[in-house]
Amino acid sequence: MNGIESSHDGMVAPTRKRFVKKERTIEIEDLYTEILNGSRLHLSKAITLLESINETDKNAGQDLLKMLLPKTGNSIRIGITGVPGAGKSTFIEAFGLQLAELGHKVAVLAIDPSSTVTGGSILGDKTRMETLARHKNAFIRPSPSSGTLGGVHRKTRETMLLCEAAGYDIILIETVGVGQSETVVRGMVDFFMLLVLTGAGDELQGMKKGIMELADAIIVHKADGDNLKLAKKTVREYSQLLHFLQPATPGWTTTAMLVSSLQNTGLDQAWETITNFQKEMMASGVWNERRQIQTKDWFHSMIRDRLIDNFFSEKGKKELVTDLEGQLLSGDITVANAVDRIFSND
Repeated sequence: MNGIESSHDGMVAPTRKRFVKKERTIEIEDLYTEILNGSRLHLSKAITLLESINETDKNAGQDLLKMLLPKTGNSIRIGITGVPGAGKSTFIEAFGLQLAELGHKVAVLAIDPSSTVTGGSILGDKTRMETLARHKNAFIRPSPSSGTLGGVHRKTRETMLLCEAAGYDIILIETVGVGQSETVVRGMVDFFMLLVLTGAGDELQGMKKGIMELADAIIVHKADGDNLKLAKKTVREYSQLLHFLQPATPGWTTTAMLVSSLQNTGLDQAWETITNFQKEMMASGVWNERRQIQTKDWFHSMIRDRLIDNFFSEKGKKELVTDLEGQLLSGDITVANAVDRIFSND
């Protein structure tokens, strides 16, 4: 006999649920309160907002920064640079730990080279500063350089302000260390330190001359063990050379000193030098004057960034640039003519 006619096997067909994407709400007031209370978690969230390319996040980050501005400016901003291998991260961990143990709140903004694949940080300073990262008075934020001149992320200045609002009175900015383009770092800090190695050779010393003219202190690093004798000789050489260079800061004499992060020697002298610098520059008015100049430079830098962004966002501009690039490579047009074509009214 025939079975029962049915359109299914007797099982109840599942009902499909429609997932509606909810708009993410950003509680600026909560972030504001938690940052002032010293929450590292909420500070990280706020920095992520500033670094985001999402328009909503960017606007929220700027609103938060505006609220926190009255709480900023109460720190010593220290830039640290040097050739790869000079031991910048090792020095920062030892130096930061010593300051944290003294009761200071230390924020480390470590600017890493960007991955060409993901755009993220390559070196990952949190993994290289494990002890400092665990200290209650320390905050480490590795940021990709994102191809910015000097290896400085375009949002580093804003991140620095957030850290100051969170109560961090010492800001250490570690750079990639790629040469004279480190002038970008000089333009956002109060005190600039250059880490050098012993026995680097005359050619390398000449290459560093441009950075030396920007330094308020030169740290001859890894001055321990068998290297100590050579390190002392290097300090004498730098001390003699500094007499022939223009001072990086008016009214301040750049000094060279020995430091061993391995043996924790010379760190006290480095901190004493920085505090003496702050007292003298505040008394002379150079401290506030420099910060005002840096704010104006930051303003003009952001104008240039905005002009570039607006240019490429205009309809047809990217296609026009690509077309002109092809004509340049084929020799059909000169560079000057190509630029004229871009900005012509035709």
